[in-house]
Amino acid sequence: MAHGNGPQVGNLAIQQDAAEPEIPGLPLPALVAMTQGLLGSLFCLALREASGPRPPEVVTVVSHVRVDAADPAFGRPTKPIGPFMSESTAAELARSKGWSVVDDAGRGHRRVVPSPVPLEIVETGAILRLLDDGFVVIAVGGGGIPVAADGDRLAGVDAVIDKDLAAALLASAVGARALVLVTDVDTVMLDFGTARERTLGHATPAELAALDLAAGSMGPKALAASRFAEATGGRAAIGALEDAAALLDGTRGTLVEPAAVAL
Repeated sequence: MAHGNGPQVGNLAIQQDAAEPEIPGLPLPALVAMTQGLLGSLFCLALREASGPRPPEVVTVVSHVRVDAADPAFGRPTKPIGPFMSESTAAELARSKGWSVVDDAGRGHRRVVPSPVPLEIVETGAILRLLDDGFVVIAVGGGGIPVAADGDRLAGVDAVIDKDLAAALLASAVGARALVLVTDVDTVMLDFGTARERTLGHATPAELAALDLAAGSMGPKALAASRFAEATGGRAAIGALEDAAALLDGTRGTLVEPAAVAL
């Protein structure tokens, strides 16, 4: 199981900024590590509570994810973090702090940070051993702590990895047969926001690639589903949390398969 951390890591970054100069602020990889522990703890407790009198063994693995220090994403921030802001507040923060800010799907303005492609989960071996021993594993929280090669060592880099791409990488690494990406919308929409808006029930990776999906919202989910389907030959699904049980049979949400299907 993987999860996001966009609002939490952004809020924590604001707290860090507010404490300066009395307390030096921590960089993004440290904040990702902190939110992994925070959210992982809450998920562990929630899963145990939801499982009744015989809860499973649940563990959170604080995960590092290797990226390429030369990834062009470092020069093109796209990952929204933190709270929504008015346009005027966002413009002032961009001026005073040097932030990159964007309009987030018409819901308000948010800070955006680099989101490099995840290449490898450093703790894959440990995660596999825990799964083999019957643990429910929560990993790559918030996309994982971004690290890059620095000579013969790994060092944190100032970025937030997309949670969906990290989840697809994790699912492929552990040999999962399916990937479910739950979100706050029911399905991928074609011609979103227009009079021709309609749902997309089934798609191949090639069909998803042909769509113009927003980089800050549905785009990464479509890309993650496509990468998993292509890498493993398995099914991936995108849809609402309350429909999770029905997503992989294609009755709800958007089902992504490597075999050709009709839109």
